Amino acid sequence: MNIDISSLALSWIGAYGAPMVAGLLFLSGLGVPLPGTLIVVASGAFIRQNLLDAYSTPLLGYLCTISGDGLLYAIGYFASVPIEARFGKTAAWKSASTLFSRRGGIAIYLTRWLLTAVAFPITLIAGSSGYRFWKFFLYVVLGELTWFAVYGGLGYAFGSQWELISDFISNLSGFILGAVVLGLGIYMMVHYSRKPSIQVNTKGN
Repeated sequence: MNIDISSLALSWIGAYGAPMVAGLLFLSGLGVPLPGTLIVVASGAFIRQNLLDAYSTPLLGYLCTISGDGLLYAIGYFASVPIEARFGKTAAWKSASTLFSRRGGIAIYLTRWLLTAVAFPITLIAGSSGYRFWKFFLYVVLGELTWFAVYGGLGYAFGSQWELISDFISNLSGFILGAVVLGLGIYMMVHYSRKPSIQVNTKGN
């Protein structure tokens, strides 16, 4: 039996209000596959329709989202040994770690609100790679604030048409993510193709 997670989440929000918004966003921050952006957009619309409280909803949702991010970081940090044992020797993991070390802050910030589909692995990499928590937390605070302000604001502004806005955001995010992945692939291909090959001198001196 197929379950529509989005409809189920919205019905729970309608029944339980701001605490349910906070709980769902906490789980979303932990990496549970929930429609986090849709929840934020819908919450903005529901606030305008006086179905949710305008103060407790964004505050609880924001704090719980940050808490979920922090707990996932801790999981990555304390599970760094098995994570490194499983992925550490692969070329893909090494390349991702190198890229993250160079653009870690930007990656954390953008995956909180624009490239949310890859927020989960980025957070785990941040924790398992020993990225400083205070820096991670700073970018998370800024990124999640942007997420709530932009998408919650759009939901509030468009009111009853929030579903159309949510669909547009989802399609746009998918397009941007695809473009970023393609760009990174091209960058890495060009970067490694420029490395000089090691030639072995088989002739005697």
